[in-house]
Amino acid sequence: MIVVIDERELVTEGYHSLFNREGVASAGFAPDEFGEWVETVADEELKAVSAFLLGQCEEGDIRAQRIRERSAAPLIALSERNSLDDTLRMFEWGVDDVVRKPVHIREILARITAIRRRAQQEAATFTEIGAMRIYFDGRDPEIEGQPLPLPRRERRILEYLASNPARRVTKTQIFNAIYGIFDEDVEENVVESHISKLRKKLREKLGFDPIDSKRYLGYRLADT
Repeated sequence: MIVVIDERELVTEGYHSLFNREGVASAGFAPDEFGEWVETVADEELKAVSAFLLGQCEEGDIRAQRIRERSAAPLIALSERNSLDDTLRMFEWGVDDVVRKPVHIREILARITAIRRRAQQEAATFTEIGAMRIYFDGRDPEIEGQPLPLPRRERRILEYLASNPARRVTKTQIFNAIYGIFDEDVEENVVESHISKLRKKLREKLGFDPIDSKRYLGYRLADT
């Protein structure tokens, strides 16, 4: 999920529509609403955020340090003025990148991916579970060295399960990570449909179902 912070509701709604067309969950906040939310939101919900986009806000409305204390997600400023001083001030404030508007939504997504990729250079960019190699940089997983093309939602579910190898994750946690915690247009039960399709594809390649589920406890990946 991508969080957009801007004092203009028209702007946050516009970005929500654009991200939705790309199949990316998003949520919009006014600066004062965001400040309260980032202070009180549960850690598990905050993990669903893949990036923060900072639009028009009064200076001092948003504390970059507090965001950093709670999330390592990229922080990108959206600039509407061609001003070197403004750009340098934003970097000093603590953002990872400054993007001058107008900008295509796909460029924003590409910049987010690039920032996350750089941040992961010292960390593992994939994990191996049995015969599966699951990437965290947007690539399709591989089974015994062969790519397994997956739709975006199914791939993200597999990545999320692989990123939580030591514990079970609930349907709600998966939904929040894939669709965002503020998406009221999609029912949470859609997760079951995605997992059912994912299971079928994995079973065909592996010969068994690697997604272990227990009622009330959630899901996890198994290597046998």
